[in-house]
Amino acid sequence: MTALPAEIARVLLDWYQHHQRRLPWRGDPDPYHVWLSEVMLQQTQVDTVKSYYRRWLERFPTIGHVARASQDEVLKAWEGLGYYRRARQFHAACHTIEQDHGGQFPTSPESFRQLPGVGPYTFAAVRSICFGDPLPAVDGNLRRVLARLLKAPQTGPALTKVAESSLAPLMHTRPGDINQAIMDLGATLCTPQKPHCLQCPLSRHCGAYLSNQVQRFPRREIRKPIPLVPVALGVVWRGDELLICRRPSDGLLGGLWEFPGGKLEPGETSAEAVRREIMEEVGLAVEVGPFIGTVRHTYTHFAITLDAYHCISRDGEARPLGCTQVRWIRLAELSRFPFPKANHKLFPLLKSPFALPEVAA
Repeated sequence: MTALPAEIARVLLDWYQHHQRRLPWRGDPDPYHVWLSEVMLQQTQVDTVKSYYRRWLERFPTIGHVARASQDEVLKAWEGLGYYRRARQFHAACHTIEQDHGGQFPTSPESFRQLPGVGPYTFAAVRSICFGDPLPAVDGNLRRVLARLLKAPQTGPALTKVAESSLAPLMHTRPGDINQAIMDLGATLCTPQKPHCLQCPLSRHCGAYLSNQVQRFPRREIRKPIPLVPVALGVVWRGDELLICRRPSDGLLGGLWEFPGGKLEPGETSAEAVRREIMEEVGLAVEVGPFIGTVRHTYTHFAITLDAYHCISRDGEARPLGCTQVRWIRLAELSRFPFPKANHKLFPLLKSPFALPEVAA
C-alpha cells in the first residue's frame, strides 16, 4: 500500500488553521475538558454534544465534582445523550482520579490508559491534543478519509490498523491538530454522501478521487435489518403515587429509572406481559387499567414498540426482584430522576385527563 506523502501534514495543518470548526472544547488544553468532549462525542453528533458539554461543566466544573456526585446526578446530567455506559464509566474514572491522584488529571499515560472507559481512541485523542503524544486517533471520520486517500479495501478493525500505520509517520508535528484536522475534514468535506472533493485540500493526493471511485470507499459492510421487539410496561399507581424501578448498573440503560415492564413472550398479549413482568420485577399483583399509548424507539441494534398501561396496586409491597431499587413518587417528581428516552415519550401522556385511572368502589 502506498505511503502518505509527508506534504500531507503541512497541507492539513494549513487547512485546519483557516477552516477548523469552532467548538466549545477547542482551544482549551485542559485534559478534563478534552476527555469529557471525546467521551460525549462517541456515537453522538457534534451539534447535540455542544449544549450537553456546556451544561455539564456548569454542573461539574472539575473532576472532583463528578467524583463526589451520586450516580443519579451523573446520569441525570447525561440524560438524552444515550449510551449510558459512557457516563457510568466516566463517573467511575473520576472516582479513581479523585482517590489516586487527588482529583488532578493523571499525567502518566499508563494511569490514564487504565481508567474505566478509556479505549484506544480516547487515549490517543486526549494524549495527542493535550500532551502532544504522536498517536493517531482513529474515529469514523478519520477512517473514511484514509480509506479514500489510500483506496484501502479493508473494513472494520483492519481499516483502523491501516489508518494508524499510515498516519504514524505524520504525527511528529502537532499531532493533536493533525488528528483534529482530519476529523474536521471528514465531518465537513469528505462526508459519507456527496463529498465536496473540489474543495478538499487533499484531493490531488486522493487515490479514490483521482480514479473517480470516491463512492466506493470505504467499503461498506452489509448490515442486517434490526429486529423489532414488542415491549409492554405498566405505570403502577398507589393513590397519587406511581412506581419506578432502577435498572441494574450493568447492561443496556444501566442505572436509569423506568416503569416496570419488559418483552412480550410468544403468544402473550401486552396486558398479560404487564401483569407477569410487574410480578417478576417487583413482586406486585396489579390490575391492568386503561391503555396509555404506544411509542416506538430505536436503539443501535434493535427497535422496540412499547405499549403502556395504567395499573393499580391493591395489596403487597414492591420489592426489587428484577431491578436494584424501587420507589413510589408523585407525578411531579419524575423530572428528578434519569429515565430512558422511551419512557420520556410517555410523560406527556401521563398529564392527560386519563393520567389517574378511576378505582372501582
